[in-house]
Amino acid sequence: MKLLSMEATEKPYDCAIIGGGLAGLCLSIQLADKGISVILFEKNEYPFHKVCGEYISMESWDFLTRLGVPLDQLNLPVINELGISSENGFMLNHKLDLGGFGISRFSLDAYLAKIALQRKVRIVQNCNVHSVEKIQDSNHQIQTSAGSFEAEILCGSYGRYKPSFANKTVVDGKSATRNTGNFIGVKYHINARSATNRIELHNFQNGYCGISKIDNDAFCLCYLTTAKNLRENGNDIKRMEEQVLYKNPFLRRYFTESTFLYPQPLVISNVQFRKKSTFADDMFLLGDAAGSITPLCGNGMSMGMRASRLLTEQLLAYFEDEISMKNAVQNYNKAWDQAFGRRIEAGYYLQNLFGKKNATHLALRFLDRFPVIMNRLISLTHGSRF
Repeated sequence: MKLLSMEATEKPYDCAIIGGGLAGLCLSIQLADKGISVILFEKNEYPFHKVCGEYISMESWDFLTRLGVPLDQLNLPVINELGISSENGFMLNHKLDLGGFGISRFSLDAYLAKIALQRKVRIVQNCNVHSVEKIQDSNHQIQTSAGSFEAEILCGSYGRYKPSFANKTVVDGKSATRNTGNFIGVKYHINARSATNRIELHNFQNGYCGISKIDNDAFCLCYLTTAKNLRENGNDIKRMEEQVLYKNPFLRRYFTESTFLYPQPLVISNVQFRKKSTFADDMFLLGDAAGSITPLCGNGMSMGMRASRLLTEQLLAYFEDEISMKNAVQNYNKAWDQAFGRRIEAGYYLQNLFGKKNATHLALRFLDRFPVIMNRLISLTHGSRF
């Protein structure tokens, strides 16, 4: 994809966004639509793959369509069935009332980047941000590998890993202690024999694996497990899969009978789940930068996109002189907590349930007998259309 030149400019921007994932791209488009000048910094080059489950709940369909993503024309798989298996080989099957759809991050982020360019967002890719500092007239100077830039408002959408320049980020004291451990995430794209309208979660010791259909006739296979599992298998991913994941008969079948579409998996490490802050280092935060979200609490992609909408409302009110910066910070934090607090809390509890052989098996047996309770759990981890 050909993006704008990366030469530095003297022009001050209204808003600078550090990180060009879903939340950052969606925020940039919404602001630019209202005449706000936006510059966005992305360390990679579009299009690129990311470790991600690539299932998006239907709550985000209308939002993405309004932004300009041609979802109706992409023949994407609509997912309305859920299967959850235990290591013992039991499978719970359940209907998903709201449901979701599958699309790779390779495709979706590329669509959003093109739309952002069409809206006159300046995208600076292959770019690392080295430092940010407040300067005169309440603006911020951003030093990057592509030069020096200036913007009034800073937004961070840089994902789970705090960059080196964000060395003063304050973690919410109450929530920071609620840490579910150190995990690794592993993703493949595969060709598999499975229903295209179904998402499956397969448990194994200290982890679980999601499998669902995406675009381009592929399935996304993405799993989360502890760093300890990897260490105990000599830091060898293939060995860990054979020694740990294969104990679930459903996963053994997927790994041994599917065609893997690229030779090596994508891997991320040091994954932790906790709420952080919605504003730190004089910067609005959204997506995983504001709180890493467990895959079980209602898909982080939809939550990141919804957060971009919540923040857009406050920033537009600020730029239109309707509210002060202090009000914008307070209002955004309150809206974030109201939208995601319950979902994140539910995700913590579910995260602790999954990946335990006997406890997970008994829980799935119980939920299979009481589908009303299962419906309630699903409703706790999903939002409404926006």
